[in-house]
Amino acid sequence: MRKFSVGLVFFLSVFMVFALTAADADAADTIKIGFNIPLTGDNPDVGASSKNAAQMYLKKNPNVTVGGKSYALKFIYDDNEYKAESAVKVSTKLITEEGVLGIIGPQSSSQAVPAGEVANNFATPMISPWSTNPNTTLDRPYVFRGCFLDPFQGPVAANFATDELGAKKAAVLYDIAADYPKGLAEFFKEAFEKIHGPGSVVAFESFTTGDKDFSAQMTNIMMSGADVLFTPQYYSEVPLIVRAAKEMGWNKPILGSDSWGSGDLMGLCGDDCKGYYFSTHYAAAGAKGETKAFIDEYSATYGKTPDDVAALTWDSLGLMIQAIKDTGGLSGDIKADRTKVKDALAAIKNFPGITGGMTFTPDGDPKKCAVVVQINQDGQFAFHKSVCPK
Repeated sequence: MRKFSVGLVFFLSVFMVFALTAADADAADTIKIGFNIPLTGDNPDVGASSKNAAQMYLKKNPNVTVGGKSYALKFIYDDNEYKAESAVKVSTKLITEEGVLGIIGPQSSSQAVPAGEVANNFATPMISPWSTNPNTTLDRPYVFRGCFLDPFQGPVAANFATDELGAKKAAVLYDIAADYPKGLAEFFKEAFEKIHGPGSVVAFESFTTGDKDFSAQMTNIMMSGADVLFTPQYYSEVPLIVRAAKEMGWNKPILGSDSWGSGDLMGLCGDDCKGYYFSTHYAAAGAKGETKAFIDEYSATYGKTPDDVAALTWDSLGLMIQAIKDTGGLSGDIKADRTKVKDALAAIKNFPGITGGMTFTPDGDPKKCAVVVQINQDGQFAFHKSVCPK
């Protein structure tokens, strides 16, 4: 028995050494990308769209060649529950425990701003596909985004309300407890009053995340004499706001922002939202070229049209992978390689994204156009006009 035990121990020892060596070899030939996304919580459709686009990308691109060496791509999805504190924990785990080379997400500004601080502190490249709040990338050289910023989107909406909706007085309804709507509401107000003068935003109403009753705010908006209502809220909240407005007798335009284009807006809002406009990142209806190819494949795979989050996730992945290739080669030192990827991201010019061409500014923000879409009678987000930075 003793001889058998010794032999067994020897065999197991050899096997473990072989297994660990093989694991190290596999790790050396694998590039891990982390996804900090909301798979549960208030807006799970955002996480689902992110993961769907990533899975489709991985199926088409299971490997990447960097400096003449082929690596397998591995995507690690972690749920931030649509909470800031969870997003911080997820980023920390992806960086310190999973050893990812870079991170895609979070999507929403409320999570992207605090998670971006973690990524920058750990010197790990992060791209937020959908966070338009300026603070996401501000003074954070390791943090990038795949979308335009609210200081650009706010004036786009204000000019559209003026030029095409004929508004001279505006009302705003927004969530004061969330970074994205609060920031965009303020940028819209500033831009609109720059055009029409102080006080032309005649109602600037707020609520807190999770509120369902907007009757008090809508009473003030109805009494204000506003010509348009701007509400930069998420797909899960817009139907409640629209119905509250119509129940109060509101029959004027309601204007939205890019957060309208995520999730199942039309499934929740239906006919109530038809005819309204919102600023966003791309228009699925009438798309051409690579954008149409992406939409067709996504629709065939998942049975629905990809929203902004899916398209921007696709572009952000493309940017991350392009930067990894542009390093010219990875050393295997994860800290050094993360810095090389960051430097390569900052140097990207004229990236041909499906949501538009992108060149990064020194702040990690892309120069790109916005699109204004109208929700047509078929419930589609139809292209209306494109607005580009001057």
